[in-house]
Amino acid sequence: MRVALMKFLQRVLWQLEKLLSGSSLVPEQAFLEPADFSWTRMLEGNWATIRRELDEVMRHRSNLPNFQDISPDQRKLSQDDGWKTYFFFAYGFKAKGNCERCPETARILKEVPGMKTAFFSILAPGKHLPEHRGPYKGVLRYHLGLIIPQPALNCGIKVNGETRHWEEGRSLVFDDTYMHEAWNETNGDRVVLFMDFVRPLRFPASLLNWVLLNAIAVSPLVLGAKGNYLAWEKRFEKVVNAATA
Repeated sequence: MRVALMKFLQRVLWQLEKLLSGSSLVPEQAFLEPADFSWTRMLEGNWATIRRELDEVMRHRSNLPNFQDISPDQRKLSQDDGWKTYFFFAYGFKAKGNCERCPETARILKEVPGMKTAFFSILAPGKHLPEHRGPYKGVLRYHLGLIIPQPALNCGIKVNGETRHWEEGRSLVFDDTYMHEAWNETNGDRVVLFMDFVRPLRFPASLLNWVLLNAIAVSPLVLGAKGNYLAWEKRFEKVVNAATA
């Protein structure tokens, strides 16, 4: 039943792409200019603060969840422990424990208009995420480089055939409904602040997008991920408490 429902919702979302594309207030292209979104300067200006909180999180790296442990749909991209996450927000859900451990990062994220999901995304050395596409054009994707191992040219992302490389303290904004892949061919972890935010749209597409994003918030995909996170949070709290005892 859940699989059939998700397939139906996916077909509906794909049918809406032409409407959203035609109503978009930003260019229809793989990468967008970060400067066109005023809040990116705020995030870049606070990147060192976010990095300090990330460094504390990374002390417990081995206990962080694999992305597919939180969102089983990601198993088509990763089935090992090479892609770890640390969630803050997801479609109205606040990861309370994680936000409390990184209060400044959580505060900064809440200042981003239209923020729908946000987490630390950790790619292990040698990890490659195969080519794929995002499910819905009503959001855009943002990365803020936090830990970028050297040589940086061995660590990158390709969107619609165009390759970019992350830089610490710098932003990337892209449309994840184009085919894209990412890789880390270095000996260190690559960590970015990963965020989805609402695509700027003309009315009435903006209203329709608002309705659909609220529907996604109560979908089996999000509710299931919430339950998986809460189960992990209980285990992680014990680990953190034991480390500070």
